[in-house]
Amino acid sequence: MSSRTSPVRFDEARPLALSLARAVADQGFDVLLVRDVRGRFTLIVDDRDRPVDDEWRGHRHADLTGRLGPYVTGRPLVLASELFTADSLLASPRAVPDVLRPPGGAGRVRLLENTVVGEDWARVSTPAPEADGTVTHRTALYGFKGGVGRTTATAVLARHLVDRGAIVLVVDLDLESPGAGALLTGPDRLPRHGIVDHLVEAAVGPAEGLEIVTRTDYSPPSGFGELWVAPARGRGTDGVPYAYVDKLNRVYADLPGSSFADRLAGAVRACENAVALGDSGLRPDVVLLDSRAGIHDVAAVTISRLCDLALLFGADNAQTWAGYGDLFTAWRTSGQAREIREKLRMVASMVPDSVHHSMDTYLDSFRARAYECFAMLYDDVIPAPARGTGRADLPEPFSPSLTDDSAPHDPLPILFEPGLIGLDPGTSPHWQDRAFVRAAYRDFLAAVTPLIMADPRLRGGGEGTR
Repeated sequence: MSSRTSPVRFDEARPLALSLARAVADQGFDVLLVRDVRGRFTLIVDDRDRPVDDEWRGHRHADLTGRLGPYVTGRPLVLASELFTADSLLASPRAVPDVLRPPGGAGRVRLLENTVVGEDWARVSTPAPEADGTVTHRTALYGFKGGVGRTTATAVLARHLVDRGAIVLVVDLDLESPGAGALLTGPDRLPRHGIVDHLVEAAVGPAEGLEIVTRTDYSPPSGFGELWVAPARGRGTDGVPYAYVDKLNRVYADLPGSSFADRLAGAVRACENAVALGDSGLRPDVVLLDSRAGIHDVAAVTISRLCDLALLFGADNAQTWAGYGDLFTAWRTSGQAREIREKLRMVASMVPDSVHHSMDTYLDSFRARAYECFAMLYDDVIPAPARGTGRADLPEPFSPSLTDDSAPHDPLPILFEPGLIGLDPGTSPHWQDRAFVRAAYRDFLAAVTPLIMADPRLRGGGEGTR
């Protein structure tokens, strides 16, 4: 029993619960630590091969209630032998291993989180190839803080890829602040429906028949390539009020058999299929997902599930690194470090380059701060499974140096250009062709294009893997 007099707080509860779970696992039991939506814990012990007596059970019950205080459920300890569905619960695909537990322990520790929002941050996967074996390159553009030029960069990048002959689809997933659609095609050329329409219709029935994409009128110099847009908000139907706010208030709910994550993935897939019904009859080569900023469910699904590459935008300030530090901590503690770092690359947006503020000095500082954040995803912090296991089939530890320019923390620069502030694309139809725009994005486009077009199944590496 604990002698502490101060109450246990949320941040303390998880480490305490894990330490108790590890102590039970050290006795040879596989355990599952379940946290409910209020942050309270239940420890499930697989006792089916090793029955326990009442005294053992009483001691474990007292440890949990005494040390976790308010962060323990009404059933602190549950034995698998008493559960009708023990196998399905203990083998839940949503449970993640305790990656910070030293290898070689007698029993296994897993953690199952139940949350109202944000659970998809801890479910990292990469989209599979198409049925015919081809790869659709899906890139998310995300910023922890808004106002970092993410949507403008999306528009510039889209045209750059089209100029190289690619069929590009831009999907505006910034539902609370839509802008990519109008930026690329103008408000009068938007399709009747948007992503939000697909999300609300899919929640009540089939969402077929919606007009959710449009091909822009941009013609690349080569004559090849197509630029398509799927806006968050459509233009609506004449004579029918477009109730965007009412729809937005309903899109995020998880419904029986219809989670928000599944509906968002379905909406993106529907947009890709709609492009294939266009003039060329071809699917997109590249899909650019303009994600909402902040720690939000849209961003969670977009980065963790929908893309094979995520460009993380930021400025070199305390807010940027505190925000990304929180995200990286969540990925590390949920056991997703190895999977997520293969997707990530930092973008230094609005980099100054003047007599008073050297670009090289700024990028050196940005790189160092990014490295501090990414270090928790690298294997010099998290024990790699390959170490000491004697298994040749496991990947080598990944621990790039600060100066490794192929590592996720190494920034892709976009220069700060005052001419872009307040620019109205509607009155400047050829804004992307201006010299100052080309200069601001030149290095970024040169570096990011091969990353986007790489086969995600081959992505990874860096000098730390050799």
